[in-house]
Parts: sequence; structure tokens; C-alpha cells
Amino acid sequence: MVAGAQLTGCSDQSPPVEWQFLQCFGERTPGEEVQEADVISAVEFDSDGSYLATGDKGGRVVLFEKVSTQPRYAVGLDQRAPPPLPRGPGFEYRYLTEFQSHEPEFDYLKSLEIEEKINKVRWVRSSNNTKHIIATNDKTIKLWKVYEKKSSMVTGWNVERPGGFMHSPRLGGLSAPPPGAGSTQRLRLPTVTPHELCLASRAKRVYANAHTYHINSISVNSDQATFLSADDLRINLWDLEVTNQSFNIVDIKPANMEDLTEVITSAEFHPQHCNIFAYSSSKGCIRLADMRNSALCDRHAKAFEEVDASGSKSFFSEIIASISDISFSRDGRYILSRDYMSLKLWDLAMEARPVVTLAVHEELRPRLCDLYENDCIFDKFDCCMNGSASYVASGSYSNTFKVFKCGEGAQGIPLEASRDPMRRRLQPAQKSAPARFPHNVLKGRMGVGKRSPGEPAEAQSDYTNKLLHLAWHPEANVIACAASNSLYMYCA
Repeated sequence: MVAGAQLTGCSDQSPPVEWQFLQCFGERTPGEEVQEADVISAVEFDSDGSYLATGDKGGRVVLFEKVSTQPRYAVGLDQRAPPPLPRGPGFEYRYLTEFQSHEPEFDYLKSLEIEEKINKVRWVRSSNNTKHIIATNDKTIKLWKVYEKKSSMVTGWNVERPGGFMHSPRLGGLSAPPPGAGSTQRLRLPTVTPHELCLASRAKRVYANAHTYHINSISVNSDQATFLSADDLRINLWDLEVTNQSFNIVDIKPANMEDLTEVITSAEFHPQHCNIFAYSSSKGCIRLADMRNSALCDRHAKAFEEVDASGSKSFFSEIIASISDISFSRDGRYILSRDYMSLKLWDLAMEARPVVTLAVHEELRPRLCDLYENDCIFDKFDCCMNGSASYVASGSYSNTFKVFKCGEGAQGIPLEASRDPMRRRLQPAQKSAPARFPHNVLKGRMGVGKRSPGEPAEAQSDYTNKLLHLAWHPEANVIACAASNSLYMYCA
């Protein structure tokens, strides 16, 4: 199906959405140096958008809470005119708490350093007021419990300081007077009153030593009792209550590692059916598996892969075809995938080709050689969509991301992670700033900022500032995206 076709079942006749800045946490000042540990590496809303979690490269998890706000109105010059419609979603987020989830470790058997960087965070629903979050680094998964803890303070004493009590240095405090020294006195005790409620966190369970390779995905099942974790070659199924045992449900490791042709890049459970999950590969294929068929899902139920009809392949074809992220729509009918060049929306009822293909980085195709040499071609971008799967979004370079309306064509709305997200879209065409490639990469080849032959000026981007992680609010047109150490939020 061509990019301009209309999606069946998720059509939206509303006019194009205009995005506006909502709020920002950790905004940088011009010239401020960003510490590597503060760079955000994961963003996730909970099931109804009441809470938002982020993880960073320093191993910290930060939580935000949704709070209601007064409607914001656009001020008009003519006060006699009827009041304009309210702007904004009617809520915003405030900082709630944070905790240190992972610490740097060292694997002495393999002489390997294990970074504290948070790769993924996921929410687990709870029946009480506590909050449960699963976070993982390259090797260890932890289930965290965040709960309210009452703190108390001493506000006084049950009796005044009695004259019959005397200070005893030998006993290190007050002691009763000797017999006959005076009348009997009451025991002096502190008066304790509740002071305030504070949030505390603790690692409820730790799931370790189950992955030989780096963990790239975790996904909580719809039954809220199990979850999966995936590395390059295996996918394991865990019970949330059991930490010392997991079941291997996918294993693509060949008997001879020289025969290895692809790796697992992402995995996610179906949002409604607890027996179905999907996983993507570096070959651009998405496989749908059903755990009811067999304990080891070595045979997939469906495979979604687009065959290149042109037959023109280059050195970079397999690299840019690698899928970096997949996401189910809320009703479970569609799967959104992101490879380096594009977004693809797949219907679970149609395996041969995607319903719609949306170009994200087509303007970078002439620069693939340079992107390969500075490793940017291996960047892993997240993807997300709204509840009806009528809008999708994914990140790009120069701290920008693009929002597409499915079925309206391949041109997305470019938004910059700043207080003026539409600035790049509205500014007049001008000579682009030179791309900031490392000098050692381009030395002797194309000079910094020079375009490849035939490349348009608008293709120039800042490849050092990349927006990799973002998430869409499950019930509103609100997008949270991570630009370095800053969390920006936008609404429509």
C-alpha cells in the first residue's frame, strides 16, 4: 500500500495537528556542559498516563506525576470577541521522586565492565497505592517498589524536665535520683507526632544471571504476572514472583557462531493476548510468536517482512534495514516498526507488506558512507503512536523528531526539542549550518560541512545532538521526548 493511502480502521478526518510546547525538565542553558551520566536513555508512560518514568546513563530512574492545571487561553486583541478555545491538555507533570536503580559492576569471569546505564523502563500495574517499575541495564533486571512512607518527629516531652532527675555522665544521660533523695518522678518520654509523607523506594526483586549478551528489551505481559527480556540471541520469560528461574522461549543462536546471520533487536508482548509476542531482527523482519504452540517458539506464527522488489542492494542495505524498535497499537491490531530510514505500520492480518511506509531519513541517503564511518548509521531510534494508531512519531538528528499522520503522505511534521518546536518548520529557507562530523572521520575526504554530490542543503544536520527516545501519552496527544539530559513535553 502506498504511503498516501488511508488506513482502514484508524481513519481520522480531523485537520492536521498543531503541536505546542507543554513543559520541560532539566533544560540546559546555552554553553552548559552536559555530564554523560545525566543523558536520558529511556522514557515510558504508565498504562493511563498518570505517571511518567525516565532512566539515564547514570543508572537513575526519575518519576513524574500528572497533575491537573487550569485551562490556558490564547489572549486576543479584541476583548469583545468570544473567548477562544482552551489550549493544552488540562494537565502537566511534576517531579515526584528518583532513585539509583543500577550501579556499575565488573564481570570478573569475562573481564568485562557492566555499565549502569538504564536500557529500558517499564511499569507494572499494582492494586494499591504503591508503584512498581521494572528497569534493566545490560545484564541485570530489577523490580522496584515506590511507596509512601510516614515520617515522624519529636515535638515535645510527656512531662517537663523533672528536678529530681540528674545528669549522669557515666550512664550518658538522665538517671533516677538515689533512694531518699526526693519524691518519685514519672518517666520522661518524647512525644512523637506524624510529620509528613515521603516517597521511599526499594529493590523488591532482582533478576540476574540469565543473559549472556546485552539486554535490549523488556516487556510486561497483559496478565501483569510475567514479563519477557530479550538480548541479541535469546528471549526469556520470567514470573514476576520468581527471581532465580526463567524460561527460554526464543533461541536463535546457531551451533557455530560463524553461521550467525541476524540478531534480535527488540521484543514486546501483545497488549491484550498474554500468549502472543513479537520480536524484530537486524534483517528487517518482525516475527509474531504464540506460546500456546510450543514451549520453545523456534517456529513463528507470522513473519512481517517487506521484500525489495527493485533488487538494488548496496553495502548499507542490511544495516539500514535493521529494526531498532517495535510497538503494538493499543488495540493490538497494528505493529509500528522503526528502521534507520523509515517508519512502517504493519497490520497483523497482512504479512506481505506494511500498510504504510513513512520516510524519516530519506534525505540522508546520499550520506550513508559518512554516517557509517562515524557510527551514526547504527543509532537506535524509538518509535511511538497515539491510541488510535492514526499518528506516529520517531526521533531524528539536530534534536528533532517527526510526527506523521498515517495515510497523509510521507512528509511528517518536523519538531525541534525546544520551547519553540515549530521553529525549524516556520523559519525561512536559509543556508544550513555545517554538519558537525568528527574531524578525524572526514579528514582527507569531504571536509566538514560539505555536502555529498546531489544532496540538498536541508539534509545538513547536527549528528552529535540526536533524539533517540520518546513516548506518546496513552490517552492524550502528548509526547515526551529526551534530548540529551532534558525532558521536553509537547501537546496538540
